Amino acid sequence: MSRIPSKPEILEWIEHHPTLTAKRDIAKAFGIKGAARIDLKRVLKELEDEGHLEKRKRQYQDPDRLPPVSVLVVTGPDHDGDLFARPIEWHGDGVEPVVLVIPRASDPALGAGDRILARLTVTKGGDHNYEARLIRRIGTNPRRVMGIFRKGTDGGRIVPIDKGSDKEWTVAAGATHGARDGELVEAEQAGAAGRLGLPKARIVERLGDPSAPKAVSLIAIHQHGIPDDFPDDVIEEADRKKPVGLKGREDLRDLPLITIDPSDARDHDDACYAHPDEDPDNDGGHVIWVAIADVAAYVTPGSALDREARKRGNSTYFPDRVVPMLPDRLSGDLCSLHEGVPRACIAVRIRVDATGAKIGHSFHRGLMRSPASLHYEEVQAAIDGDPSDRTGPLLEPVLRPLYAAYGALVEARKRRQPLDLDLPERRIELDEDGTVRSVNFKDRLDAHRLIEEFMVLANVCAAETLIEKRVPLLFRVHEEPSPEKLEALRETAGAAGYTLAKGQVLKTAHLNRLLDAAAGTDEAELINMSTLRSMTQAYYGPDNLGHFGLALARYAHFTSPIRRYADLIVHRALITAHGWGKDGLRPEDHDGLEQTGQHISDTERRSMAAERETTDRYLAAYLSERVGAELTGRISGVARFGAFVKLDETGADGLIPIRSLGREFFHFDRETATLMGADTGTIIGIGQRVTVRLSEVVPVTGGIALELVALDGQSVPRGAPATRGRGPKRRGAVRAKHKTDKVKRKVKRTRRR
Repeated sequence: MSRIPSKPEILEWIEHHPTLTAKRDIAKAFGIKGAARIDLKRVLKELEDEGHLEKRKRQYQDPDRLPPVSVLVVTGPDHDGDLFARPIEWHGDGVEPVVLVIPRASDPALGAGDRILARLTVTKGGDHNYEARLIRRIGTNPRRVMGIFRKGTDGGRIVPIDKGSDKEWTVAAGATHGARDGELVEAEQAGAAGRLGLPKARIVERLGDPSAPKAVSLIAIHQHGIPDDFPDDVIEEADRKKPVGLKGREDLRDLPLITIDPSDARDHDDACYAHPDEDPDNDGGHVIWVAIADVAAYVTPGSALDREARKRGNSTYFPDRVVPMLPDRLSGDLCSLHEGVPRACIAVRIRVDATGAKIGHSFHRGLMRSPASLHYEEVQAAIDGDPSDRTGPLLEPVLRPLYAAYGALVEARKRRQPLDLDLPERRIELDEDGTVRSVNFKDRLDAHRLIEEFMVLANVCAAETLIEKRVPLLFRVHEEPSPEKLEALRETAGAAGYTLAKGQVLKTAHLNRLLDAAAGTDEAELINMSTLRSMTQAYYGPDNLGHFGLALARYAHFTSPIRRYADLIVHRALITAHGWGKDGLRPEDHDGLEQTGQHISDTERRSMAAERETTDRYLAAYLSERVGAELTGRISGVARFGAFVKLDETGADGLIPIRSLGREFFHFDRETATLMGADTGTIIGIGQRVTVRLSEVVPVTGGIALELVALDGQSVPRGAPATRGRGPKRRGAVRAKHKTDKVKRKVKRTRRR
C-alpha cells in the first residue's frame, strides 16, 4: 500500500503546484493508487475542515494567498539579523505566512512596527514563505529628484535636469551611494534644508552616463512633464484603502475568470471566461464573461486619488519602467486581479450566437477570484498541443471554451470588416544595466487576438448600455479620414499600381481590399504605412461620432481603468446607471466631460510622444556600435531635406540627408512625395527597397544618419558635379520633366485600368 503523505507535505505540494491541485493530481504526485485513494480523500477532508484548504470545482487550494504587492508590518530582525514582516491583511484560517524582507543598499533602515508596501515572491523551502522587496514605507512619500551629481569634498551636490527646477540639492558624504562626478542619479529628500537653504538628499540609484540607455526614459519623463511622483495626500489616501468585501456585490468567485497578459505584466485589470450557452434557442452559441477591476470602488470622485489620476490621464509605458496612473497600493495590489486573491470587479455577461452576433448582455458588480494568471505564450502553447503544469488542468474546462467563443467572434469580425493593418510591433529587451539586449518584432498569436476581441465586445456593451440608460459618458471617437488624406492615399496606391475607388462613402472594407491586394508584395509595407498615415487620431469626447477604424457605431473604453482615466469615467457611469452605489458619476461631473475628454486625449498624446522618443533613443544606442555597417530597409517618408528609411532588422527610423545623395540637385515633389535627381533622373519615393550605410548615430537624441548605397537593388549613380550658374536653369528643366513624367504615369495607370 502506498504511503499517505502528511498534511504538511500535501500543503507544500499545493503551494508549489497551484494548477495541479485536484485529488487525482495529488494522488499521482505521491504515487497513491487503488484503495489508498480513500485514505488520501480522508486527509484532504480533514485539511478542508481545519480551514487549511477549500474545495472548489474538484480542486484544493489555499483559501487565500498574498498578492504580489502587499502591505506588511515589520516584526524586527531575528537573532541572525534577518528582517521579517507579517502581512497586515491576512484573511486565511491557516498559519500566517512568514515573509523575509530583502533590503537593498539604497533602502532606508527599517525597524519593528514599520508598515511597508512591498513586492512579494513565493519561495520554496527554507523558514519563510515569501521574500519581500521594499517599494516604500507606508505613510511616507519622500520627494524625489533626478539630476547630475557633482562630487565635492564633503559629499556633493545634485543639479536637477528638470527645466522647472533651479535649486540644487546637497548630498552628505555617507549618502552618495558611490556615485561618481558627472553621473546621472536619482535621489530622495533626506531631511530639512540645511546650510544655504539647500535641501538634503540621499542618492538611491545611480543611472550612470546621462546619455546611457538606462537614463533615456527618465529624461523623456522630465522633458515631457509627465508626473512621476505622487503627492503626499495621494499616497496617504491610497494607503488607507482596504480590500472591498462581498457586501452589495454578486459572488463571482466560483467563475474561473482567468487573466491573460504579457509575461512581464505587473498588474491585471481584465479577466475572462466562456462556456457554451445552455439555452436551446441559441444552439451553438456562447456565454462570454469579461470582468474588469473595480477601480471606482477605491478612486472616488473628487478625492485626492481622483484628482491625480485625472491629471495623469493614463499610465505611460517604457521598455524599462512604467509611470502608473495610480499608486502601487492600488495598481499593483488592491485593483489588480491577482491569482487566488478576492478582488472587486465590474463584469459583463455577453451572449453571442454561433456566428458571433451579440444577442444580449448584462452588467454585474461582483467579487471574483481568478484561478490563474497566465501569459499569452503559455496559453497559445496549450492550445497548440503543448500544455504546461499550469495550463494543463485548465485546457478543457477553461481554455478550449474561450477559443471556441473566439472562433465565433472571428466570424462576426469578418462581417464587420474593421481596418486590418499589418504593422509589426517592436519589443525592446534590456539587460539589468539598461543596455539593449535585443530588438525583436512581437509575435501576433491567436491568444492576443482573443483578448482583443473580447475587450472590444465588452467596450461595445458598455457604450450601448449607457446610451440606452441615457447616462453621459466619454466615447472613444475615431473619425473617418479627411478628403485630402484620402486623395494622398489614392495617389500613393495608384503609383504602386493599385486602386482605391472614389465617389462612394468610404468604409473600412474598401481599405481592407486595398491592403489585401498588396499583401505579400513588395508594396505591402508602403500601402500599410500610407493607410495608417491617412487615418485621423482617435480621441475622447462626450458626443458619439463612432469608431471608423473598428467599424463600430458605438464604442467606449471600459476595460483598462487601472491605466486609463477614460475607463474610470465609464465605470462610474455604469455604477450610476445601475444604482450600485454613491461612487458613480455625479451630476456635477457631466458638464466637465468635454474638458476632461480633451485633457486626457492630450495626456495620451504626451505619453505616446515620450514613449516613441524613448524607443528611438534605445534603438540608436543599440545601433551605435555598428556605424559603417550596411543595412537594408524601405523608404518610409520623403521630405525636402532628405528621405526617411525604416530599417528591416530593428524597425528603427533613419534619415538619408539630401546632401549625401550625390553631387546633383534633387527636386522635391510634395504631391507625389518623391525626390528626383536633376542629372540622373533617379526617383526616390515611399516604399522603395534600399541598402544604406549607417553613417552616424546620436543616442542622446535618437538620431540616425544614413548613406544611400543601393535603390531597388541597383547602385545609385551620383550625378555630375555641380557648376556655378547652371543651378536655376537645370532646376526648371527638372521640374518640367517631373511634371511630364507624372502626367505620363497617370495616363498609363488610366489605360491599365
